[in-house]
Amino acid sequence: MAGRYGRPRSFLRMRSLAGQVFLLQVAIVVLLVAASATALVLQSHADSEREARNRSVAVAEAFASGPGMEAALKSPDPTAVLQPKAEAARKGSGVDFVVVLNLNGVRYTHPLPDRIGKKFVGELAPALDGHVVTEKIDGTIGPLVQAVVPVTGANGEVVGLVSAGITISKVSGVAEDQFPLLFGSAAGILLLAMGGTALVTRRLDRQTHGLGPTGMTRMYEHHDAVLHAVREGVVIVGGDGLLLLANDEARRLLDLGPDVEGTPVSELGLDPVMTAMLVSGRTATDEVHAVGDRLLAVSQRATDRDGGPPGNVTTLRDTTELQALSGKAATARGRLKLLYDAGTEIGTALDVIRTCEELAEFATARFADYATVDLAEGVLRGEEPTAVRASTDGLRRSAFSGARDDTGLYPLGAVIRFLPSTDIGAGLLRGRSVLDTDLARRSGWEQQHPERAERIVECGFHSLIAVPMRARGVVLGVAMFWRAQRPEPFEDEDLSVAEEIVARAAVSMDNARRYSREHNVAVTLQRSLLPQGLPDQSAIDAAYRYLPAQAGLGGLGGVGGDWFDIIPLPGARVALVVGDVVGHGLHAAATMGRLRTAVHNFSSLDLPPDELLWHLDELVTRIDLDESANGSDGAGVTGATCLYAIYDPASGRCTMARAGHLQPVIVSPEGEAVFADVPGGPPLGLGGMPFETLDVQLAQDSRLVLYTDGLVEDRRRDIDVGLERLRRTLSGHPDRTPEETCEAVLRVLVPTRARDDVALLVGRTRRLATENVAEWDVPSDPSAVARVRSDVSRTLTEWDLVEEAFTTELILSELVTNSIRYATGPIRVRLIRDRTLICEVSDRSSTSPHLRQAASMDEGGRGLFLVAQLAERWGTRYTDDGGKVIWTEQVLQPGAGGPL
Repeated sequence: MAGRYGRPRSFLRMRSLAGQVFLLQVAIVVLLVAASATALVLQSHADSEREARNRSVAVAEAFASGPGMEAALKSPDPTAVLQPKAEAARKGSGVDFVVVLNLNGVRYTHPLPDRIGKKFVGELAPALDGHVVTEKIDGTIGPLVQAVVPVTGANGEVVGLVSAGITISKVSGVAEDQFPLLFGSAAGILLLAMGGTALVTRRLDRQTHGLGPTGMTRMYEHHDAVLHAVREGVVIVGGDGLLLLANDEARRLLDLGPDVEGTPVSELGLDPVMTAMLVSGRTATDEVHAVGDRLLAVSQRATDRDGGPPGNVTTLRDTTELQALSGKAATARGRLKLLYDAGTEIGTALDVIRTCEELAEFATARFADYATVDLAEGVLRGEEPTAVRASTDGLRRSAFSGARDDTGLYPLGAVIRFLPSTDIGAGLLRGRSVLDTDLARRSGWEQQHPERAERIVECGFHSLIAVPMRARGVVLGVAMFWRAQRPEPFEDEDLSVAEEIVARAAVSMDNARRYSREHNVAVTLQRSLLPQGLPDQSAIDAAYRYLPAQAGLGGLGGVGGDWFDIIPLPGARVALVVGDVVGHGLHAAATMGRLRTAVHNFSSLDLPPDELLWHLDELVTRIDLDESANGSDGAGVTGATCLYAIYDPASGRCTMARAGHLQPVIVSPEGEAVFADVPGGPPLGLGGMPFETLDVQLAQDSRLVLYTDGLVEDRRRDIDVGLERLRRTLSGHPDRTPEETCEAVLRVLVPTRARDDVALLVGRTRRLATENVAEWDVPSDPSAVARVRSDVSRTLTEWDLVEEAFTTELILSELVTNSIRYATGPIRVRLIRDRTLICEVSDRSSTSPHLRQAASMDEGGRGLFLVAQLAERWGTRYTDDGGKVIWTEQVLQPGAGGPL
């Protein structure tokens, strides 16, 4: 490459930096080789001495511990025994001598026989104490290391000594073997250094293109031209605070003169902040500083970080226009963020009032000090809105948010009629927003209510925005935003933001209104399907509660399929029913109504609980099949549960059966609560499985608690926890009335915003007084009918029911006669005085009598017809033993009913 510029040079003759580096490398390699050789020799001597010590000790210890050593020492001639062994050990181990000594240091063995019997030369005292002694000495055969070890007898005492020694020269010689490798490596390193130097030299030539002083000068001039031509200021300041370089752009941006190089920065007349920045030398990246009317982005780095001269280099960029654009972009981003937050924070619940509150709270947190929302009455009721007439229709204040309540603004719940003569009233009529930047001017807004307006101004209110809430072309109400604490008034930008926020809130509010309407319709339907009150009966003292799920959390308006019922049955008995159709919405409510009606119809047949649930299960199965055939997308009733219980106050017997429902709770008169172990059955609609019953005897004033799963089941707790909490709540309070029991249970178990509807039914049992029940056993003899009539007449006279005696005698005569004629087994008559007069005739026949139309010439067939005409109601129910009971009820005169 150098030849291209006419300057051929020999690599051996050049005195370049690469050549100097090569010479330095040669010197370093020579010094390293010398140091390595010296260290290797010293290390070799140390290793040789250590090896001599280790070998002499090992040989001496091995010989001293050899078998028969103690016996040889105690023999008459130890030398004769040990000399051959010592020589064999010396030759085999490679040491120079193995000497056996007595305790006085006299040799028994030696490689030279003439030295046997002479005194050993060396330290023996530690060995006599049982220690190993090693020492380096200069012997007749040269420098050597010898070791003396004790020979211990069977009793542990030292009985002799063994010494072994070896000259250091025998274990040396390793260093000499490594010298060729050392010098060969040094030669290889020198060759590599020569090759590297040659390569570096050639690379430098290629990179500089063999430029001489003229070429380098020309290159500097080009670089200087580029430095001053770029549109970015460059300033270099030395470590002493002098300005070393400033390109043309830096002079323009900082208003510097042409000859400022070499001037202290503090004397350039710059802004103090910029002066401190340039002098400090601190690292900075794109810091924005105001210099005159410009905004400069300043970056600064030190020049001595990589071994350069002290100082710093600073770059400057004019960002004035960019900052203006960034400000607009930041404003736009802030507005978009505000609208996004409004979309997420307003309209979170399908509730009109809550949406109004969220709008007011969001506005006061972001851009207003006070906010109010006024809605039309029809919107609050969920009705379809019409055009709001501000001059005649009133708006109700539905939400308020602000730091103070005594500001003169209308309170919550107030009805406001905006005057069409005011800007707000006119804007409401036209659906246009109103912006008033100076309320103190009293531009007409105060006509609405002068006294309140005066109070508003006194509290510091200075600007207002009123935005009509429009949805689907009609006005729902108006939202007003006020500023009092913030000194800056509302601007047009604030008005547009308020309009967009209110427009989004209006859509959410209209959705909530429509949802509320559907909710009201669904709740009205459901309420109409549930009991409207407690029927007249004397078996239990009952109380109930029904709570729909919170709107928006449990399907359509929270409407569900839970129901309960209290159904009076013949014989002063009563049926308690609780059921649940899984799911929510109108379909669940309608299905609940169908099942409740079916239970009423089945109960009129006076079926036992297990048979009633079996019929109800068949009905649900048929409903599912019909809906599937009609293409209802599988919206069947599968998942319905039911618990049916019959309580007889005459005997205190309660019979219960359940279909997939939760166990009821029985609370004793003493206050002990237990779950009734009613046999479990499958939910209604599954079919194929029989239902079983549980018979329990309930004392008077016991409480039977029936409920649905919404009472004890919650997403935040396990159902077992809820059941245990229910049991604890019911326990220990024997004096609670059913109403108090309902209140206590709901207070403990039902959250404020329940996700599932809850049905709760509490019945406190009563017992019929013995004086209001009369029973007789009747033999299967027609003559016994007269005795029955006589007993009935006497009993009714005692009960002060003389007027009913004749009718009752006729009814019982016909019923007892039929049983004697057609039935088998014992016949029993029971007379009960309750709200009605109840007659019961039981027998063991399962054949039920029925009405028939008797011909004019027939001798019989008119008895049951006569009974049906005389009694208010009559019917038949079957007993567990295969028999039946025929019963009748007669209406009593007011005040004639028997107390329980």
